[in-house]
Amino acid sequence: MRILVVRTGGFAGIERRAEVDTSGLPDEAEWQALAQLALRPGPPGDPADRVRDGFAYRITVDGRTVSCAEPRLSEAQRALISRVLKEGA
Repeated sequence: MRILVVRTGGFAGIERRAEVDTSGLPDEAEWQALAQLALRPGPPGDPADRVRDGFAYRITVDGRTVSCAEPRLSEAQRALISRVLKEGA
């Protein structure tokens, strides 16, 4: 499974990308479960609630993409984003 996270926005507006290929990893099943949860839409909210200079994310898992933004990230999205940006750097 290939997981790509693209982060945009923030104060400087710099894009950051990271990708992880989970094939053959010892914790592949854990990655897969987290990725499937992260593809679900985050909590509902008003678009006006978006944090000024906050980050927006695009999560792509094997061709399926979901877009989300702070502060309306699900726990699964937050965990997957953090993990991919850390390990896929």
